[in-house]
Amino acid sequence: MTDEPQPSNKGRPGAWIAAGVGLATAAVALGVAELVASLGRSMRSPVLDVGDRVIDLAPSWLKEVAIDLFGTNDKLALLIGIGVLLTVYAVVVGYVALRKRLLLGALGIAAFGAVGMAAALASGRGLLAAVPSLVGMVAGIGALVALVRRPSSGSSVGYSESRRQVLVGVGAAVAVAGVTGVAGRLLAQRFDVSSAIESGSLPPVPRPISPPAEAASLESDGLSPLLTPNEDFYRIDTALSVPQISPDDYQLRIFGMVDRELNLSYSDILARTQVESYITLTCVSNEVGGRLVGNAKWQGVRLDDLLAEAGIQDGATQIVGRSIDDYTCGFPTTAAMDGRDALVAVGMNGEPLPLEHGFPVRLVVPGLYGYVSATKWLTEIEVTTFDAFDHYWERRGWAEEAPIKTQSRIDTPSALAQLPTGETVIAGVAWAQTRGIERVEVSIDDGPWHDAELADAINDTTWRQWRLPWDVSPGRHSITCRATDSTGQTQPEERARPIPDGATGWHSVVVMGNEA
Repeated sequence: MTDEPQPSNKGRPGAWIAAGVGLATAAVALGVAELVASLGRSMRSPVLDVGDRVIDLAPSWLKEVAIDLFGTNDKLALLIGIGVLLTVYAVVVGYVALRKRLLLGALGIAAFGAVGMAAALASGRGLLAAVPSLVGMVAGIGALVALVRRPSSGSSVGYSESRRQVLVGVGAAVAVAGVTGVAGRLLAQRFDVSSAIESGSLPPVPRPISPPAEAASLESDGLSPLLTPNEDFYRIDTALSVPQISPDDYQLRIFGMVDRELNLSYSDILARTQVESYITLTCVSNEVGGRLVGNAKWQGVRLDDLLAEAGIQDGATQIVGRSIDDYTCGFPTTAAMDGRDALVAVGMNGEPLPLEHGFPVRLVVPGLYGYVSATKWLTEIEVTTFDAFDHYWERRGWAEEAPIKTQSRIDTPSALAQLPTGETVIAGVAWAQTRGIERVEVSIDDGPWHDAELADAINDTTWRQWRLPWDVSPGRHSITCRATDSTGQTQPEERARPIPDGATGWHSVVVMGNEA
């Protein structure tokens, strides 16, 4: 037996070798691109640039499906999907280059590089943003040529390398990809600002909140805590990689229809009078009974103070927040100036903002869904009009204005729980930001409504915990809850999907009572 191909296949490497060549070539291209991207803040991996453009171009219904299926892991799912498609593409390129024509394979690599460059240029970061894709493309084509047309003595046939020689070349290419990729990741760590967060501290608040939130908490197994820990707080945004903004370089610009433009550094914001406020944030994509909602103690500077200093001009109707990655939110000027605790926030639950939640500065506006108000990694606040500007999600079919709807949720027992007969506790949370929750009712098996016990209200911008004792009997049971806000309006029973301005409906779970 010999490793040489049979005569009928002479000079035609097997499919597995072709796949290995394609994958090694793609790995070299991405590894080199990763290394080049680590050389400057304006450059990123082509995978991230392409992923960002996929997010921007995807229709709203597809994004809703992604959130429904993957929740806060939607970005990970997207990256995995891109990886799978890239793997398939690389295999095809390797097959074409080895079994068909090298030129076609090279054109395939060039097409991949062109997509990366186009995605980078579309980000608005300038011409340098396309350099990683360009260099990676050149490196990938070079690797492909080296693997497919490595010279062999005594032969003029381009595919005359033995399998062993090709595999050695593939191994070398993978090694190069690994070294460049790891080097790029290590070099990129110099832009990481995690140490700045860990070593940083928040300035004191002249009037700390009193009483503390714990004084208004209910205790019950399975019930959401009154304050959501930072590590458990939901995250929904469009950033595939968390922006790294150095506090030393940070600038917030307030401009547009104002009398005086303001430019504030991070230290300027910290030096201003700090306030604290308990505020519940809700994602518009939150389904009835969903978990895309959380409550925290936020610290920062009042937005109305900053806008008053800038001087809002007559006719201004919209406040636009811009992120460092060009994401935009937009909400009415009245929501910033009506006395609610709208904050340019720097702290969350007594700590500097976590990276995933907007460090160093973000917007927090009570009573509005996050997609119109909660700009993370905030760099600009523009005072404008609704006629002059449509924010990111409005251009994708969501409502222009988005006040949060009254909602309630059953935390415990969970759906399909097997409960021993006897006494248990039904508990959950309800929210109606800027109106407050006045009442929560629970119905068992579509029977009469029973008033639940409510935790003390902290303010009208946070959720309230609730609970109701229940004597479980054997068999199948349905549990339904509904909330009424301080204006006397009870949340509607009719179910509606989140798009275009938030879900409605009563939350219900089915459980089983079992004899001991």
